[in-house]
Amino acid sequence: MSISTTIIIRLEIRKSITSFGHVASKIATAGGDIVAIDVIRAGKDVTTRDITVNVLDAGNEDVVSELAEMAGIKVINVSDRTFLAHLGGKIEVTPKMPIKNREDLSLVYTPGVARVCTAIAEDPSKAYSLTMKRNTVAVVTDGTAVLGLGDIGPEAAMPVMEGKAMLFKQLAGIDAFPLCLNTKDPDEIVSIIKAVSPGFGGINLEDISSPRCFEIERRLAAELDIPVFHDDQHGTAIVALAGLLNALKVVGKSIATVRIVVVGIGAAGVSICNLLLAAGASHIVAVDREGILRRGVEYSHAEWLRLAEVTNPEGLVGGLTEAIKGADVFIGVSGGGVLTVDHVKSMAKGSIVFAMANPNPEIEPELAEPYVRVLATGRSDFPNQINNVLCFPGIFRGALDCRARTVNLEMKLAAAKAIASVVHEDELNEQYIIPSIFNEKVVEQVRIAVIKAAIATDMARRIPKDLIS
Repeated sequence: MSISTTIIIRLEIRKSITSFGHVASKIATAGGDIVAIDVIRAGKDVTTRDITVNVLDAGNEDVVSELAEMAGIKVINVSDRTFLAHLGGKIEVTPKMPIKNREDLSLVYTPGVARVCTAIAEDPSKAYSLTMKRNTVAVVTDGTAVLGLGDIGPEAAMPVMEGKAMLFKQLAGIDAFPLCLNTKDPDEIVSIIKAVSPGFGGINLEDISSPRCFEIERRLAAELDIPVFHDDQHGTAIVALAGLLNALKVVGKSIATVRIVVVGIGAAGVSICNLLLAAGASHIVAVDREGILRRGVEYSHAEWLRLAEVTNPEGLVGGLTEAIKGADVFIGVSGGGVLTVDHVKSMAKGSIVFAMANPNPEIEPELAEPYVRVLATGRSDFPNQINNVLCFPGIFRGALDCRARTVNLEMKLAAAKAIASVVHEDELNEQYIIPSIFNEKVVEQVRIAVIKAAIATDMARRIPKDLIS
């Protein structure tokens, strides 16, 4: 499966040698789809045009090279809309009030600010009311597990972290700031985050490779008094559970009795298994490159050892082929092409497949659809997108508003149920088990559920006014 992008090619066309018709034909042959044409300059001998072209993946290079080799054509410039959107970065810091004169300056800086600093020094909790701390989250990565790109480094991870910050602001009104760390050492990462934590109300860990991510989150959650949430783990698990709860309603099955196969036991896979168990699942089979996890095997991965003790109750041996036979649910957070049509055919009647690998799902949707009752992916161009964006804005909005000490299991389960509840019973069907990321009800429903769970488990340090009964 390919991802499309849009490029704008500025060409000089020498009319005595070639025509626009030849240019259009060449673009189509190279795999491009012309969506717009703008005449920039029309001369007697030469015409300059901007041609907007949709291409697949890195097909822009093929299109441009084909045009560059044409007689009578000069490629002046190529603009990629995605790159243009990133020029200079995608976020900025803006003040809440202007500084126009000395009086303004004395209020926000010296000498007036000294009184505020003294007040916070005497009572550090006032940082929540007198600074941006109460509404600010650090989005922290070391660039070792970025999207499907892997270990590309902290600088290359920055565009993703900026995008995350944009989503925090637009969807939940939270000010988020990217912190891309030039270290892979867990001790250093923990130390750095602890050192900068006074300026933030929460920590969102992002794109940190497994198994280091488990230790880093565990230590930070224990040593900080603000919420620490690794979105790649728990965000994925929460949204997957939300989708599964609704999918099970569609097919008329119970989470307590279905056989669930989870493939790809990294950060997301481990968290999915743990959250499903907490939600009542009793028959989970976890599968990774080494095969089905089972008791009695000495895995080097500590999380695998824990999972092996609480999954695979039948003691199955083998790989995906052995695990999936007769299974009701497949949840994939692994890689493209892992799941075959034969695998899907071997599943139980009324099967559910969540092929969540990005950008290429474990099985092409068109191949799976004839044999699956409910199908979900991680992509936006198919129904039932399982996307972390449904989770983290509401989770942090709720955690910040009640000044939660942590994000515990009860809060995660509450978030999953809240996301699922946005799709009403009379709306549920095979094509609609999970709300859109643009559904405005999601953040508020998750926020309320998280706050109530935090209060019920004594994790909240305040109760927002709108929830005081």
